[in-house]
Amino acid sequence: MSKAIVLTSGGLDSATVLAVAHAAGKDCFSLSIDYGQRHRSELAAAERVAAQYTDVEHRVVTLDLSFLSGSALTDASVAVPTTPSAGIPVTYVPARNTIFLSLALGWAEVLGADELYIGANAVDYSGYPDCRPEFIEAFSAMSSLATKAGVEGHPIRVEAPIIDMSKADIIQLGMRLGVDYALTVSCYQADSLGRACGVCDSCRLRRDGFAAAGVPDPTHYSDSSTA
Repeated sequence: MSKAIVLTSGGLDSATVLAVAHAAGKDCFSLSIDYGQRHRSELAAAERVAAQYTDVEHRVVTLDLSFLSGSALTDASVAVPTTPSAGIPVTYVPARNTIFLSLALGWAEVLGADELYIGANAVDYSGYPDCRPEFIEAFSAMSSLATKAGVEGHPIRVEAPIIDMSKADIIQLGMRLGVDYALTVSCYQADSLGRACGVCDSCRLRRDGFAAAGVPDPTHYSDSSTA
């Protein structure tokens, strides 16, 4: 059985990707990053998602990215936008997926894993440059050059199985795989109980995805939400 590192944020996309890797028979290792993000509810959600699988090891790595100011996800002084953004939004965290994949790559070498799974999505996404197929391909090429495993002829592949799927398609895939989306948190500014604001870009994409998929939205919204 080949080993796979799955980046697990606690959101809808990564929960689906973990289910995809597990259903493919991979020996999965779930990795979440506590990077000083705006709320910790997504980390609790990641733990819940991984705990559904008794054979999945889940690890949280602490990495303070709060010095990357200017992002609404790491800088409390920057408001989370409640309307769709033009271009790259203020919720973009500089180099986040590059950093996360690099940590996963290092762990993969330690464990002898063959693959890294990430829930990057280039269709229903918010304009993040590190969610594009070009980025995934470039990181895969880099990993072959920069690792002992790659130099010795055992490159570690980056898998992004939902990158070309709509949010509705992702949800339908997850439903077939038994994903419990009520466990997940996608909101950029969820409260301490994991309840969604209902108005941020991530909430909008999630809500529209469930509607398009014809699946009841299991999201827990805050009392003040307009959802």
